[in-house]
Amino acid sequence: MSGDTLSDLLRAVRLRGALFFFLKNDDPWVAETPHSSKIIPAVLPGVEHLMPFHGMASGSCWAAVAGEEPIRLNEGDIVLFPQGVHHVMSSAPGMRAKSVDADIYFSPRVTDAGTTTAPLEGDGRQQTTVVCGYLGCDAKPFNPLLASMPRLLRIPRLAANGSSWIPTFLRSLAEESNRKRPGGEAVLERMSEMLFVEVLRRYVDTLPPNQTGWLAGMRDAAVGRALALMHERPAEAWTLERLGEEAALSRSTLHERFVHFIGQPPMQYLSQWRMQLATRR
Repeated sequence: MSGDTLSDLLRAVRLRGALFFFLKNDDPWVAETPHSSKIIPAVLPGVEHLMPFHGMASGSCWAAVAGEEPIRLNEGDIVLFPQGVHHVMSSAPGMRAKSVDADIYFSPRVTDAGTTTAPLEGDGRQQTTVVCGYLGCDAKPFNPLLASMPRLLRIPRLAANGSSWIPTFLRSLAEESNRKRPGGEAVLERMSEMLFVEVLRRYVDTLPPNQTGWLAGMRDAAVGRALALMHERPAEAWTLERLGEEAALSRSTLHERFVHFIGQPPMQYLSQWRMQLATRR
């Protein structure tokens, strides 16, 4: 193992990027994506879980879990739907498509430029470009990352440190998707994985101090140390006492903090982590 707990987990759950496409349409427009379980065979056959995400390469729009309040996305922003829920992207808040047909993903239309597009409804003025991608991963037997993420996650173009490379990256994705060069699919898959890791890192940076879950636990000094040890040396004969010594906490304190953040005792987590590694192999 690498000593990088997040990287270890992403390898163990077999994170995979899917093909990109981009939506380029004049306002007003609306596109709906059904629950990801309905389109897995078309987008990433064989994966257990699919996470759609969208990045604003130019313009602005609105994103929402179907039936819930929308949020505004500006150029350079990214929205991720970690739980794969039915969601809506539109040029104005409150818009809904006339129908949601999953069959379009099994027989995609191709534009003159060779870019696969999703169903859009619109005929207006201001043009918006939305880069769309998908990430697949294992959900079973153990993926604590999914349980620690919300249904909708918006990442603004600027990180807490002022970094803003994502807008340039999104434009590069749109260009690569449109050019259809040899090896382009592999390039887009790797780029989607890079983008997802950056989204996770920025999300962790914004978590409040009282947040719980796997990502918050990874950030906690003691729990993060215990997680790192179990990920680095999963075959070792760990006990709660040994983990506590390594994390500089008593057994009872480590147990309490681990359950608080992760939702289960350390030894139970270790057993499930070993099962996930065995499944991958």
